[in-house]
Amino acid sequence: MDHDDESGCSGGASLVGESVGDVVMWRRPDASACLLAATVSSWLLFGSSSGGYTFLSLASNVLLLLITVLFVWAKAARLLNRPEPPIPEMHISQQIVNEVVALLHSSLNTAFTAFHDIALGKDSVLFYQVFLCLWIVSIIGSLTDFITLCYTSIVAVLIIPALYQKYEECIDRYMRFAYMNLQMYEMVYERFSAKCFHRARDLVIEVLKEP
Repeated sequence: MDHDDESGCSGGASLVGESVGDVVMWRRPDASACLLAATVSSWLLFGSSSGGYTFLSLASNVLLLLITVLFVWAKAARLLNRPEPPIPEMHISQQIVNEVVALLHSSLNTAFTAFHDIALGKDSVLFYQVFLCLWIVSIIGSLTDFITLCYTSIVAVLIIPALYQKYEECIDRYMRFAYMNLQMYEMVYERFSAKCFHRARDLVIEVLKEP
């Protein structure tokens, strides 16, 4: 791939990233609201026990109904000399394909580089971060199923960043207050632990001194 192709792919990836960021931060409220509504609706249909649907069964039924209605409409339109169904010509542009491929290429290279650094012990901090994330995911995965986890993650991604951006000052103030309290309790715990340790040491020394 030459320089122009690489710059084009990086530009496409940045455009995709900006679009995703706009949806997550609710800069495009229509797209964000549609995605949130679709996520909640699909969870009610597939994830909840009262839905009674699976994705495959619902998709098959919807497509079956759609192609049946369109087929009958088109046949009736020809017989009655009426307009055919207004179906646009559907195709995926090469630009969209290049953007998706560039984003996937960048994400996979980042993941492979991180795995390589961890496997060779080059980045201890990254190892602990990945270890902690995988451990948390393992705990969460043991408490819920994968489908519910995916739906919950999408809802959280659509809600938490937008709320943080809206109430950033208030959240940062409470976070600083909580951090200061945590430091204070940590100092109290360290003093208490040291005091207990010294008392236990003195007690052991006194016991050992006794004949």
